[in-house]
Amino acid sequence: MIRVETPTRAIDAGLKYNFELFERGVTDAVGIAEEELKQRWRSQVRRAGLGNRLANSIRGAAYPTSTVSANAKALVWTRAPKLIAAHEQGALIRARRRRYLAIPTDAAGTGRGGGRITPAAWEQRSGIELRPIKLRRGGVLLVADDVRINSRGAATQKRGRRRRDGILTGAQSAVIFILIPQAKLPKRLNLQDDARAVAAALPSLIAAYTGAR
Repeated sequence: MIRVETPTRAIDAGLKYNFELFERGVTDAVGIAEEELKQRWRSQVRRAGLGNRLANSIRGAAYPTSTVSANAKALVWTRAPKLIAAHEQGALIRARRRRYLAIPTDAAGTGRGGGRITPAAWEQRSGIELRPIKLRRGGVLLVADDVRINSRGAATQKRGRRRRDGILTGAQSAVIFILIPQAKLPKRLNLQDDARAVAAALPSLIAAYTGAR
C-alpha cells in the first residue's frame, strides 16, 4: 500500500508567502495613492494663489505605519480646515465686532513677518493719519495724504519743504485701505474632484502592485 500525504507545511508556507506579498502590494499602493492626493491638493492650493503656507497645511499618512496589511488605509487632511473650506465653498466673510472689514491695498505694504497690516498698525508705523472717504455704495476708503510711493509700491511719508501755498512738492494721496461690510470669497478650490480621481484609480494601482491583474 502506498500512502500519499499532502505536504501541508509547504502549502501553508507558500500561501503565507503569497499573502504577505499581497499585503505589501496593497500597503504600497495605498501609500502611493495617499502621496498622490496630498500633492494634488497642495498643487491646487498653490495654483489658486493661496501660497505655500496654506498648501503645506495639507498633510497625509498611510496606516499601518510599521507593518503591512491587506486592509491598509490612508488619510489626507489639512491643518487649516476653516480656511480650506472657505476657499472651496466660497464663504461669505463678515466683520466681527466691527462695522467693516479692512482690505489693504498694495500701497499699505505688509505687517510684521509679511502678514496683513491693520489701519491702526499702519498709522502707528507711518505716523500718518488716515482720512476716510465714504462711498455711495456703503464702503469707505482710508486715504493717506502727502505720501510718495516707493519702489515696492508702498506709500511712505513724503519728506521735504512745502511751498508757500502749503503744497508738498511731489506728494500725492493714496488709498491705503478699503472698508467693506462683508466680502464674498470666490470659490478657488475643488479638492473633491481630486479625491474622487485618486480613489477611482486605486483598484488598478492595487492590482498592479499585487500582480492581481
